[in-house]
Amino acid sequence: MLQLNAVNFAFKERRDDEVHTERSRSVKAKTLLNISLQIEQGKHVAIMGESGCGKSTLLNVIYGLLQAQSGEITWNDQELKGADYHLVLGHPMMKYIPQEFDLMPFTSVSENIGEHLSIQLDDRKERIESLLEVVEMTGMRHRKVKTLSGGQKQRVAIAKALAQKPELLLLDEPFSHVDNFRKNSLRRRLFDFLKSENISCLIATHDRNDVLSFTDQTIVMHEGNVVDHRPTKILYTDPKTKYVASLFDDVNQIPKEWFRTDGDLLKYPHELQISKSGLSVVVRQSYFKGDHFLLACHFQGETLWVKSNSDYVIGSQLFIELNT
Repeated sequence: MLQLNAVNFAFKERRDDEVHTERSRSVKAKTLLNISLQIEQGKHVAIMGESGCGKSTLLNVIYGLLQAQSGEITWNDQELKGADYHLVLGHPMMKYIPQEFDLMPFTSVSENIGEHLSIQLDDRKERIESLLEVVEMTGMRHRKVKTLSGGQKQRVAIAKALAQKPELLLLDEPFSHVDNFRKNSLRRRLFDFLKSENISCLIATHDRNDVLSFTDQTIVMHEGNVVDHRPTKILYTDPKTKYVASLFDDVNQIPKEWFRTDGDLLKYPHELQISKSGLSVVVRQSYFKGDHFLLACHFQGETLWVKSNSDYVIGSQLFIELNT
């Protein structure tokens, strides 16, 4: 079990207006503020939030690449010291895949995956072959890494991290370089493998498709703070704020007076529907989404986003109600 208790971290920065003066001094820009969380073994947890909110920094502090200024990090009740306490950074039970992965460019895919596996290991070859299948690189086992695309290198980095059977895998935007047509298959293979091996996973991502189908819990960060941490399905279906909801989809913030509800509402486009009565809106734009259209509708100076099975010309007048 991974536990963080009141962890704080700040980068030291120099004020721009004082860099070239005798008054130059270091100031701290806080990036992690009083972070407390708990992740049970085998659980998959997402970290979401806007760019600069602290997602990557949190992974670096957990892994030991950065030293927390205060607080405590433990793994199975054993305290994990940070960068100030280790010559070799990181922790042996964890593997971390940053956005810029570290591979040996002049050796093969298989050699990279098995880099830290003992030559005497009985199942070394089988383990490498199994991981090649997980990341869909079987046909490229003999290719030199330097000849691979960015997405292919990212898949090799994932397999290399899994080769030593970590207890906790830390992923930072793990599919950002992978082609769209391959992402869904890779996600399914990877998270199925992690579940089968009871490997915990903490994934920092901005992509809702990494989160909704594959994570048990979601942590939402904003300006270095954890602002929400709940089971993923509950957090998605019942967002506490517009910021949380906007990480998953376009969102409508609806005053209670519009539909005569007990309180203001946060609704995704699919939670509104075109009807024969309700709010009278005007279509300002229609966006083709493949299996549906996303309508931007105007009402009382505000934009309502509505999912529609049909296209509508700009200027069309429609009625909108809650999709219950």
